[in-house]
Amino acid sequence: MSIWKQQFTLEQLNKMSPNTLLANLDIQFVAFTDNSLSASMPVDHRTHQPMGILHGGATVALAETVGSSAANLCVDDKHYCVGLEINTNHIRSMRTGRVIATATPFHLGRSTQVWEIRTEDEAGKLVAITRLTMAVLSA
Repeated sequence: MSIWKQQFTLEQLNKMSPNTLLANLDIQFVAFTDNSLSASMPVDHRTHQPMGILHGGATVALAETVGSSAANLCVDDKHYCVGLEINTNHIRSMRTGRVIATATPFHLGRSTQVWEIRTEDEAGKLVAITRLTMAVLSA
């Protein structure tokens, strides 16, 4: 059974963010299942730290993007979700390629949601693990 309360396509999700951080970092929604949403981001000059490796803040921005987008797709049009807390552990560094972050819910409640976001490289190796807590508010 699907967790989504709103109908959407990847094309619709990718069109919602012109002139935002998502556009600047080239964050693209790439896949979804009945209980997960995935987005990718390049590891290049836009997302590097001065040492030439993936910036932790860029990784967190990707995780928050995919997690908060998923959270808002899990509520009806009378509600919306905002972030309460995010925690990321950085596991592996990267210099090039793309990272893919996949958000899967731990808890979908009436007032809060808790999401796990796994950020992996193109070979499926874990780069970072994130826990995102969202508040569910009335519109």
